[in-house]
Amino acid sequence: MAKKTYKRHTVTAALIYANGPIHIGHLAGCYLPSDIYVRYMRSMGEDIVFVSGTDEHGVPITLKARNEGTTPQGVVDKYYDIIKNSFAEFGISFDTYSRTSREIHHKTSQDFFLNLYEKGIFEEQTTEQYFDEKANQFLADRYIVGTCPTCGNENAYGDQCEKCGSTLSPQELGNPRSMLSGEKPVLKPTKNWYMPLDKLQPKIEKYVDSHPEWKTNVFGQCKSWLNQGLQPRSMTRDLDWGVKVPLPDTEGKVLYVWFDAPIGYISATKELKPNDWEKYWKDEDTRLVHFIGKDNIVFHCIIFPSMLMEHGDFVVPDNVPANEFMNLEGQKISTSRNWAVWLHEYLEEFPGKQDVLRYVLCANAPETKDNDFTWKDFQTRNNSELVAIFGNFVNRAVVLTHKYYEGKVPERGELFQFDEETLAKLAEFPGVIAGSIEQFKFREALASLMDLARLGNKYLADTEPWKLIKTDPERVKTIMNIALQIAATLQVVCEPFLPFTASKLGGMFNQKGVKWSDLGKGDLLAAGHQLEAATLLFEKIEDDVVEAQIAKLEATKKLNSPAEKAGEIKKAEKMEVPGLKEEIVYDDFTKLDMRVATVLECERVPKSDKLLKFLLDTGIDKRTILSGIAKHYQPEDLIGKQVVVLANLAPRKMMGIESQGMILSAEDEEGNLRLLQANAVTNPGATIS
Repeated sequence: MAKKTYKRHTVTAALIYANGPIHIGHLAGCYLPSDIYVRYMRSMGEDIVFVSGTDEHGVPITLKARNEGTTPQGVVDKYYDIIKNSFAEFGISFDTYSRTSREIHHKTSQDFFLNLYEKGIFEEQTTEQYFDEKANQFLADRYIVGTCPTCGNENAYGDQCEKCGSTLSPQELGNPRSMLSGEKPVLKPTKNWYMPLDKLQPKIEKYVDSHPEWKTNVFGQCKSWLNQGLQPRSMTRDLDWGVKVPLPDTEGKVLYVWFDAPIGYISATKELKPNDWEKYWKDEDTRLVHFIGKDNIVFHCIIFPSMLMEHGDFVVPDNVPANEFMNLEGQKISTSRNWAVWLHEYLEEFPGKQDVLRYVLCANAPETKDNDFTWKDFQTRNNSELVAIFGNFVNRAVVLTHKYYEGKVPERGELFQFDEETLAKLAEFPGVIAGSIEQFKFREALASLMDLARLGNKYLADTEPWKLIKTDPERVKTIMNIALQIAATLQVVCEPFLPFTASKLGGMFNQKGVKWSDLGKGDLLAAGHQLEAATLLFEKIEDDVVEAQIAKLEATKKLNSPAEKAGEIKKAEKMEVPGLKEEIVYDDFTKLDMRVATVLECERVPKSDKLLKFLLDTGIDKRTILSGIAKHYQPEDLIGKQVVVLANLAPRKMMGIESQGMILSAEDEEGNLRLLQANAVTNPGATIS
């Protein structure tokens, strides 16, 4: 099938809660990838709008206000400015950065709700929900804490236990209590309006199935939800803070935050383009792409598309390239524990080094699995790649041009075979990098970009113009001309990834406004063109700078848990280790066919509290395997992960389902089962030996 071409593009980056600053997990999840993609598309001359903003409704905002002793409006005003300014300084090039507390958003959301209401889409349901009699209000799930039925954590929220990760409902909690008053809540009837996702499932399923090109983690998580069967979801809530429900006798009711938040993309576009916003949302020649983190997949791939389809006037998302999570120094980023690298602090402590962080986060982007940011890796990539490869090549090319030709681009003469080979390779790079970007493979694109810089370094190292200048000055002119064409190409193709570096290069080359669409139309730098003096693109980062950042994290760790390490060691020492099994010989081991497999789908097995049902790509086939880890993992978190399977274990029926192998796991010191996984992403079917 031919790839559809579009007249214009609408690109969104997730609306972030305005209850705290930006950290590197947010950047790696969706903001940096979306900015790279949009910058590339602009450089190709595409008509594109890039919208985002802060989500200023919902329980996280009201909780933050309560904890800080202020109002929800006070919280969102404070963090909107911090977030917007941090994004701008970091080079995230939104066309507009809006907020959902603005009147235009409230009106747009209410109109959207009324459109569905008047079409009879919603179902009115009266249900019993927890009510705080002392505070005299219904409690959102996050306003209720109690004992987790899975792990016994006494401070689990009504929607999730942050200790074991279990998804919960308030009625499942033991000893529930209100976070407003500390009192035990009571159940009280209330009416809300539900989106009948169960009835809409065939339409949603057809939509999802029409996009097999989506990333594995996105497509798999959607299929997992669909396989479990969609349930009606309330589109209104009993709260005071939010977009008011535009119906009579609905005092104290607001739109569900995941109803109004994605409409924020639409209201932001209306704000940006009041006269022609509709063509970016309603014209079939517009491509809609959402950049998000994996925790928002269901909302952007199932709930929001269902709203758009039922409204009927809007295009639906064509792609939703969601990333996994970025961890920090081997641990999950936690805002409550201050275990994070905050963007506004980074910008203060590393002035002028935005592109270093952009480079490292892209190079380690969690595109297919959770990945890790470490300060040592940050230092190594800066010193060994940006300084030693990229910066070194450009500096040599410009400095030698000034030394030999007073900064004027020399004219190219006779081409040797090596020159022609180098020019042929140079001509291929823009297309290769572009192809990776268009497939949302930004790590791959960045690796190719650095390979282009390596090509330049190798060309100079192999031709050695500094030696030839005395014996063959005409040959040196050709060498330096080609080296400068490589450097000028770097200026263009690095801009989506390293915009501040591209700007410096534009100054050095005395050339601005060159776009990706100009590549391949001849030399970027004409003979005789005057270059400016070389400036330093990157600086070496010394050990003491990185050690200070590591020390800051260690101080945070000690503040959170002074005896953490000692406690871990003691636990490990006390853990009972089972004795050895009966001795086997090597031939016995070789009978085991253990392979790496990729999780395509994962769902709970009905009527079983232990079993998860996996659909796995083993490299040789796609097969179903059951595993008794349901108490330790959420199925949607496993989509796209790689596991180790015993592939030649005889099939066995469990709960009426045939399991065609075994997924390997190990028990930790607390009795939790942990899946065995490869250290790095590999091809499905890779054997374990």
